[in-house]
Amino acid sequence: MAQHKAVTVPRPSGTSTDTVLNKKRFANLRQYWDLYLIMVPGIVYFLVFKYLPMWGIVIAFKDYSIFAGFNASEWVGFDHFVRLFHDPQFYQVFWNTVIISLYKLFWGFPGPIILALLLNEIRSMFYKRTIQTLAYLPHFLSWIILGGILVNVLSPATGAVNEIMKWLGFEPVFFLADPAWFRSVLVISDIWKEVGWGAIVYLAALAGIDQQQYEAAVMDGAGKWKQLWHVTLPSIKGTIIVLFLLRLGSILDVGFEQIFVLYNSLVYDVADVIETYVYRIGIGQSEFSYSTAVGLLKSVISLVLVVIVNKAVKRTGQEGIY
Repeated sequence: MAQHKAVTVPRPSGTSTDTVLNKKRFANLRQYWDLYLIMVPGIVYFLVFKYLPMWGIVIAFKDYSIFAGFNASEWVGFDHFVRLFHDPQFYQVFWNTVIISLYKLFWGFPGPIILALLLNEIRSMFYKRTIQTLAYLPHFLSWIILGGILVNVLSPATGAVNEIMKWLGFEPVFFLADPAWFRSVLVISDIWKEVGWGAIVYLAALAGIDQQQYEAAVMDGAGKWKQLWHVTLPSIKGTIIVLFLLRLGSILDVGFEQIFVLYNSLVYDVADVIETYVYRIGIGQSEFSYSTAVGLLKSVISLVLVVIVNKAVKRTGQEGIY
């Protein structure tokens, strides 16, 4: 039997692989120029507001003076970090941040998933859209507005919650001034504000599930609970993991606006977190270098957590964020 030899088409002289690739990239750029143009605002945003401000990190290693500027300020190395680790107030602030973040992660992260699963079971589009709208609404209100609502609703004298408690025979509670209740108020109000908005991604993931999987499950005799455990949750598992990793990246961001609006001197021991501490030290006392060192440490911890958890997720066979 005759054997056919592979025919190699000679590349024109003066060309190389890199040249061919560059021509293809340029052709791709010309063909999809409008899509690349849409990317420009996002790229500019990240360059201006995310990357350029990184130059300010240098003041964490200097005794920064607004009169001397970045370059002329005295270099002090790790002095601010040494002071940070010897400051007992910082440890209290750090643990407050960790505790509130874990509370929000434990109670708040499953909230959008549960809401999305419940909404996915509603067959009436009118009721489904009405509930979605009511759940989304608090996200578009600032914490200034929501803080005012909470102050009035939780007021020990005229608040609706305490009025109900009095009617049930309980003593009124000053929720926003009681250290035993303040963290619970933070977590519950944060869930109320963000649960509807967070459910959007999960609803999109649920909409992408192949309906034939449910039909096959029904034919196998699976009820609603078994369909949930064996079809729905496995289908959105990748989305849950990615959002969980992204949430870990900001685990030490507990919500400056929320706490700043709601807290007071009576609950400093349980409510003062890294963000409010940085604001008070950096802006209030003009210790810019020290507050920058605190913020840098927080960012490094968040980055390390994301890297560790991402590797752990990949070891289980799942896809990470990179």
